[in-house]
Amino acid sequence: MSTDIAKRKISFSPPDISELEIAEVADCLRSGWITTGPRTKELEKRIAEYVGTSKCVCLASATASEELNLRILGIGEGDEVIVPAYTYSASAAAAIHVGATVVFVDSQKDNPEMDYDALASAITEKTKAVIPVDLGGVVCDYDRIYQVVESKKSLFKPSGKSDLGMRIQKALGRVAVVADCAHALGSEWHGKKAGSIADFTSFSFHAVKNLTTAEGGASVWRDIDGIDNDEIYKWFQLYSLHGQNKDALAKSQLGSWEYDIIEPLYKCNMTDIMAAIGLRQLDRYEGMLKRRKEIIALYDQMCESLKLDHIKHYGEDFSSSGHLYLVRIPGASDVKRREIIVKMAEKGVSCNVHYKPLPMMTAYKSCAHVKGGGVDIKDFPNAYHLYENEITLPLHTLLSDEDVQYIIDCFTDIVKGC
Repeated sequence: MSTDIAKRKISFSPPDISELEIAEVADCLRSGWITTGPRTKELEKRIAEYVGTSKCVCLASATASEELNLRILGIGEGDEVIVPAYTYSASAAAAIHVGATVVFVDSQKDNPEMDYDALASAITEKTKAVIPVDLGGVVCDYDRIYQVVESKKSLFKPSGKSDLGMRIQKALGRVAVVADCAHALGSEWHGKKAGSIADFTSFSFHAVKNLTTAEGGASVWRDIDGIDNDEIYKWFQLYSLHGQNKDALAKSQLGSWEYDIIEPLYKCNMTDIMAAIGLRQLDRYEGMLKRRKEIIALYDQMCESLKLDHIKHYGEDFSSSGHLYLVRIPGASDVKRREIIVKMAEKGVSCNVHYKPLPMMTAYKSCAHVKGGGVDIKDFPNAYHLYENEITLPLHTLLSDEDVQYIIDCFTDIVKGC
């Protein structure tokens, strides 16, 4: 690296908060309405319009969204949910929270998507859902996923743990596709936006995501024949607010103080303070996606010149949200990968790894809610291979052109020197 480039301090993924978000939050605070209210309802409406669904429910986190997707489907004890081994814990934890058994499947060779042949083999009469993960913002092959679940319809036996869940399972007549789109807001696949592809979808608005509400998430779903979307929405509201049949906004109307508790349920609603951030983030979102695409183009050029494997964000029939930039160093060991990350940190550039496969995590090595009572990474060689030499470079909209060039210069010199 040339000596005239001063060392910088580049964070991995700081939130991009403008004066627009700050002003909206201030207005929200002054309004006297800070819990779930008009801003949350507006954000729900706008997200549904953006992704192309009839309804959206904003919640406290993507994990809550994933869990409630499964609860709406009536999935619980005695059911199995298939999850890729190569993902973050929330993908599996949500299934465990509802009492289901997690069945892990390996990745494809040199591709972080799940092995779809392994998916087909893993489906049994107990399987009620599969959770594809749109890693880094790149949408999975849903044609293949739907082909698999349709091919296994003869095995499917509805077992909904609720009236609504049973009716949805019967209407689908197959294993439900419940997408983990934590990274993928704004991604497109065959002309459809993420959120309008899977049966149910969860998004994350955590501080490190492309669009943030500090914490927060959302659930959306496709129209299901014979099922009323308003009924699904009502049950999301009940599940997220103690089973209370009126939220604070409804109770604020004249004479509407009384409410009922339908069931003793959960508490994971989004606040208007969070929604205030999200509304103004959504105003800026297309510009933010464009900036990510510009940075990705520069990273792609670097990787091609260094002959490094990297995530493919854009193609003829798909477009990513550009959430993460994953690079793999061919032939490098886990030890060498760690050395590169440390050397980047010494240059002031914070990198990360996405992901350490779940079978390597203590929680899943021995777990009653994992099929077989636990897992061993040796049974998921493709997932381990993807992990062992992967490095995630900073990719966010606060990076200047000079920052990006500094990252490229640092990474190029370090990789060439290894």
